[in-house]
Amino acid sequence: MNKTKILIVDDHPIFRKGLVHLINDEEDMTVSGEAEDVFSAIQEIKKEKTDMVVADITLKDTSGLELIKYVADHYPKIPVLILSMHDETIYAERALKAGAKGYIMKQEMTENVAEAIRHVLSGRIFLSARMNEKLLNILFNKSRNCDDAAVSDPYAILSDRELEIFSLIGRGFKRKQISEKLNLNVNTVGTYRERIKEKLNFDTSSEMTAMAIRWVQDINIAEKPNS
Repeated sequence: MNKTKILIVDDHPIFRKGLVHLINDEEDMTVSGEAEDVFSAIQEIKKEKTDMVVADITLKDTSGLELIKYVADHYPKIPVLILSMHDETIYAERALKAGAKGYIMKQEMTENVAEAIRHVLSGRIFLSARMNEKLLNILFNKSRNCDDAAVSDPYAILSDRELEIFSLIGRGFKRKQISEKLNLNVNTVGTYRERIKEKLNFDTSSEMTAMAIRWVQDINIAEKPNS
């Protein structure tokens, strides 16, 4: 049998090891490579030994959303499935818009990862029932010209990069640290910070930082199993 070759992209070695074990236990799929950042993932894809990419949102160098966009633009026949700790209600829609074909929470990995992979390989989109319902509600609200979705998620108006920087601010990263992590000019980071302040109507940087910290804490609580 020709097994589906899967590239795993995640910055946690222990998690990658567990995922490798799960995938290689399946008769119809095998792990063909591993990477911890976008650059390494792209190098693996260029070797032309990958049928599918399973990646996290948070990677060593930058957001997994950037990897999704790259694959969608340069290798449109290679589907990307996101497997992440990040709450799907925040990131799944962004991942799909970037070009991903599915989104699964890491807490559900053991039970659902093989099913999700096969689902995506069949040409379908894989999402949880909860996320499917949310996206349907968003479409319904848009059809009625309703702004309920924006009210329930005020951060939806941020771009992918702005949300990434907002998240890093909430995790305690300073401007220079953000510039180094994302390979951006310090002044560019400052510009993004100002855009975030303007979009979310913050009067001061301190107010923005406090809200970013609270937002990250809320996400961490929501992402804990059985919470």
